[in-house]
Amino acid sequence: MKTAKLCALLFCATLAACVSHPRKASDAAPTVRLEPVKWSKLPGWNADDTLAAWPALVSTCGVMGKRVEWQSFCGAVAAMSPMDGRFARDFLEQQLTPYRVLRVTGRRRETTGMITGYFEPLLHGSRERSEQFATPLYSPPADLLIVDLASLYPELKGKRVRGRLDGNKVVPYYTRAGTREAPGLAGHELVWIDNALDAFMLEIQGSGRVQLTTGETIRLQYADQNGQPYRSIGRYLADQGIMTLDQVNMPAIRAWLAANPNRVNEVLDSNPSVVFFSEETIADPSIGPKGAQGLPLTAGRSIAIDPKFLPLGAPMFLSTTQPGGSGLPLQRLVVAQDTGGAIRGPIRADLFFGFGPDAGSQAGMMKYDGEMWVLWPKGAPPP
Repeated sequence: MKTAKLCALLFCATLAACVSHPRKASDAAPTVRLEPVKWSKLPGWNADDTLAAWPALVSTCGVMGKRVEWQSFCGAVAAMSPMDGRFARDFLEQQLTPYRVLRVTGRRRETTGMITGYFEPLLHGSRERSEQFATPLYSPPADLLIVDLASLYPELKGKRVRGRLDGNKVVPYYTRAGTREAPGLAGHELVWIDNALDAFMLEIQGSGRVQLTTGETIRLQYADQNGQPYRSIGRYLADQGIMTLDQVNMPAIRAWLAANPNRVNEVLDSNPSVVFFSEETIADPSIGPKGAQGLPLTAGRSIAIDPKFLPLGAPMFLSTTQPGGSGLPLQRLVVAQDTGGAIRGPIRADLFFGFGPDAGSQAGMMKYDGEMWVLWPKGAPPP
């Protein structure tokens, strides 16, 4: 359509404007560099129970095994059943090469970035709106327009614009504040939740379970997004002088909002991004939600990464700190099986902690610096 083409042209003009003005080194966008290292350089590698990550490796090979560089590794994974962590570790050392992840900005090289956590929460909801259940979660609305720019310009592969039609113009889709009056969302309420912050956090987590008033428990899975940028409500509270960035975590945010209910909408609306969901039945409660690979996540062994910088589906090694203030190291084999709107940058990961309140408590306290390594098939060009 003409409006979509105009949008693409404007997007290209924006890109051209960016390219035509050289940046200072301090303003340069970060890039990723992968440097091969010896296994001995991975802190805690020999102490990790790599066997605990085996289910995630088997799972990711269902997708990665279709790629030429992964066929040999994934074929071997499918053919073997390691009996202990040492055997699994020896196998990985024979098959893979570790690459340290570096963030390069101009001449600056950094080896650490932020590691956070997420989980699958349990919410309480109803199919019908009431005074108790008043916060909706939506399925993708019919008026959400997705323009695939690659269909117009192949060089923009992977670039999409989300919006809606206003007459014959493409305009941004409604922000979070605007969704309350958005006509296109009427009738797309999947469930109504009894707590606005819980509903908001389900959007941040990307998936979760909802126990309905009927006694049934369903799973809501990420389906789409309104195209608006993600903004951290923790940073908003810090910018308002309510708490410092060091104090920001989910228990602190929850406590402050509970004490200031008249400011809940203000704080939540500071993040204009809205996630839309699809509904799924839960055949096996022990199986986690699906990540961006379309595969169930493994508690403690699946991470979300930024696919602009790191290869989705690849095994990785993570070195950071355990949540809770003990200062103990958290160093383990993980698999990059998910993505997230808040996960941006070369050295940035979100560790999946599983389902339930204990997982939520750990995920809410997880915010530490960490290092990352990509594990890639030997002899294959690095990603």
